[in-house]
Formats: sequence, C-alpha cells, structure tokens
Amino acid sequence: MSARLDVFAIPSASKLIKQFYSLGRLVVESPLPAATRELVSLRTSQINGCAVCVDMHTKEATAAGESSVRLHLVAAWREATVFTEAERAALELAEQGTRIADGAGGVPDAVWRRAAEHYDEEQLMALVTLIAFMNTANRLNVMLEQPAGDYKPGQFA
Repeated sequence: MSARLDVFAIPSASKLIKQFYSLGRLVVESPLPAATRELVSLRTSQINGCAVCVDMHTKEATAAGESSVRLHLVAAWREATVFTEAERAALELAEQGTRIADGAGGVPDAVWRRAAEHYDEEQLMALVTLIAFMNTANRLNVMLEQPAGDYKPGQFA
C-alpha cells in the first residue's frame, strides 16, 4: 500500500504539513503528562481507524516505557483497572471530543467536570488541543491512505 499523495513532494503541501505538525510539538511541550498524551492519541486514532497513528503512538508509548497491558486495553478502558482516574477522564474526553458529531450538544458537562477534576486549565487546553490535533491528523492520514507499520520511535521529533 502506498499513500495517495506524497505530501512532502508537493511544495505547498509540505509547507502546510510542517506548520501543522509544529502545533503537535507545542502539545508535547505542554504540562500534560506524556503517558496521557500517548493514551489519548492512541484512543483517538483507534476510533478514527487511523492505522499510521495507531502504529506511531503505540510505538512511541512503548519506547517511553508504557506497558503492553495498558496499550492493549486502551480500546476497552472503561472495563480495565490499569488506568488512573485522571487517565480515564482524559480518555472519556477524547472519546466524546472525537465522536462530537454523534451526540447533539457536543461534550457533556459531566465529562468536562471529570476532566477538570484532574487537570488544571493549562493541561485542559493542551488536552483539548491534542484531541483536535489528533482528529485532524487522523483524517489527513486516512484520506491520503498513509501506510502503517514502518514507523520508528522519534521519527518525527
């Protein structure tokens, strides 16, 4: 499988993608815990069916020391006992933010309150930005049919 477009071979697309990914680097520099970032990125990518992002965030999380048990259970986090309450709140917000079109009214207040119990305003903004960023990245990758499996941790650092 190969991508529909080589965005780095198209000057205007390459410039756009590089600017877009600079936003992602800002989230990495935020005070949001690294484990939370990877779990949220993975869950969002699972929901959106973005294989290249599932590949990337699974490998990045593993390289950062995340356990295979937790990574395997992200898709079923509600029934899993391996996530902290803060991580569960972040995963719930990620799901609601990703499935925003499925529910009238957007993210329910109760979901927001649970996240706000665990994250300060700066972290919440980073979390919301990460969720929006991942949804955009997932859509770009799925539409362009970016192939998965060859990602190496730190490849885009």
